Amino acid sequence: MEGVGWLMAIILGAIAGWIAEQIMKSDMGLLMNIILGIVGALVMNAILKAVGVIPPGGWIWQCIVAVAGACLLIFLWRLIAGRRTV
Repeated sequence: MEGVGWLMAIILGAIAGWIAEQIMKSDMGLLMNIILGIVGALVMNAILKAVGVIPPGGWIWQCIVAVAGACLLIFLWRLIAGRRTV
C-alpha cells in the first residue's frame, strides 16, 4: 500500500478484508481479513500498474483497491478450492 505506513496498512487491510468478506459472503476471521486486505492491495496495485492505471494516492483509494484485491483473492480461492475432489 503506497503512501501509508505499516500500522495504517494493517488497519486498512483489516477494514478492506472485512468489507470484502461481507461482499463475498465468506467467513474468514480477523487475521485472515488483515492478510487478505494487505495482499489484495498489493496484488491489485500490481495488476493496475501492469495495465497502465495508477490509482491516486490516499487512504480511501488504497482501501478501495484493497477491497477489490481481497474480493479477487476470495474469488480465486473459491475457484481453486471448488475444483478439489476429496
